[in-house]
Amino acid sequence: MKKKVFITGSSSGIGEYLAYAYSKLNYFVGLAARREDKLHQVASKCTKLGGGTKIYQLDVLNEENCIEAINDFIELPGEMDTVYANAGIGSPDQLSSGKAETMNRILQTNILGVTNTVMPFIPHMKSQKHGKIAVISSIASFRGLPHHSAYSGSKAAVRNICQGWQSALKKHRVSVTAVCPGFIKSEMTDSNNFYMPFLMDTDVAAKKIIRAVDRRKKVYIFPWQMRLLAIPILKYAPDWIINKFSL
Repeated sequence: MKKKVFITGSSSGIGEYLAYAYSKLNYFVGLAARREDKLHQVASKCTKLGGGTKIYQLDVLNEENCIEAINDFIELPGEMDTVYANAGIGSPDQLSSGKAETMNRILQTNILGVTNTVMPFIPHMKSQKHGKIAVISSIASFRGLPHHSAYSGSKAAVRNICQGWQSALKKHRVSVTAVCPGFIKSEMTDSNNFYMPFLMDTDVAAKKIIRAVDRRKKVYIFPWQMRLLAIPILKYAPDWIINKFSL
C-alpha cells in the first residue's frame, strides 16, 4: 500500500523540496498552499520523480477548508504516514506603525495555521495507531528577537505545542517532531538583506528533515553549527549583545 504525506506551504521553499524528496520515495503527496499555479508546477515535477499527487488550494487560516481538504486526503487510497505543518510567514513587526496588523497576521498564520493543519489528522492517526506529525518551527524560537518578535514568538509557541502533543500522543504511537532550521534558501530568505550564516540549500534541508522525522526526533535543530553555537548564544547571551543586532 502506497504511503501518503500531506504538506502545507508546498508551493515553494522547504515544503516544495519535501514534496520532491517524498516523490522520489514513491509516496502519494498532498500539496497544499494558496498559490494554485505554483502547486501545479510542483505537482508536475513530483509526477516526473515518481510520486502521485493531489493539489489543495488552501489558506491554512480557513479551518473549514482545512478540515474538508484533509478529510478528502485521508479518504484517498493509501496509508496516512506523515503530515507537515510547514506553511508560515515572517517579516519585521512594524513597531513604529502603531498598528498590530502585521504582527497579528504572522501570529495567526504561524500558530493557527499549524493547529488547523494538524488537528484534523489526529483522530485518524490515533485510530490507525501510528503516524508522524512534523511542525516547522525555527531556531528563532529560542529567543524573542528585536523587530521580529511576532515571528520568534509564534515559532516558540508551536515548538511548545509540539511538546504537549508528544506527551499526549505517544501512547497512540504517533510521533511529533518540532523542526527548528537555521537559514534555508527559500523565497523568505531570498528577501533578507543581511548575512545569513550557514545558509543551507533547500534540497539538502529536506533530506535532513525527513531523516529526523522518520527517526521520530522530538526536536530537530539544524544545521549542527546552529545547534552548537547559535542556540546557546540566543538562550544565554545578555540583552546588550542581542540589542547590537537591533535595526
